[in-house]
This record gives sequence, structure tokens and C-alpha cells, in this order.
Amino acid sequence: MADDSTDFLPGDGPSSGISISLAAGTLQAIRERVGKRGVSAYLEKAAQRQIERDSLDELIADFESANGPADPEAVAAKRARLTGTPSSGAGAAA
Repeated sequence: MADDSTDFLPGDGPSSGISISLAAGTLQAIRERVGKRGVSAYLEKAAQRQIERDSLDELIADFESANGPADPEAVAAKRARLTGTPSSGAGAAA
């Protein structure tokens, strides 16, 4: 087993058991989706996604600190190009 000083990227390294507490409804919803034996894997993936989101939030904050906030119209135009949908400001009826 690796000691606490070993650095691993999210999703890497050996598994380690911990005890967590979840609201009963949350645990029930997870078990309904993945069954009793899939809870750990589900929570591992959820934690990895949250770490990715936190890292992205930090990256965006660093960018905005250096460059100011992104232009909402430019963001909408780029989103439209990525998703293939018209941007909301391009002649859409209210």
C-alpha cells in the first residue's frame, strides 16, 4: 500500500477504503442506478468529474484574472459553432 506522501493523479494508484456519509435519498438513487456493488465505482467517477470541474474553474479564474471576463457574445458564438446550434442572439425570437 502506498503512503500518504505518494502523489497520484485522479483515477491512478491503488484503491483505498474510506468511510463516507451520504443522505439516504442520495445513496438510494445511486444504488437504483448501479446496484449495491457499483456504488464505489460510481462515487470514484463522480469525484473525478468534480476534480475536473474544480480544475477548470481554477483555470477560468486564472484566465479572467489575467485577461478580464470573457465576452458573453463571443462565448455564445463559439458555443454555437461547437454545438452546431444557432447562438441565442442571432435573430432568435424572444
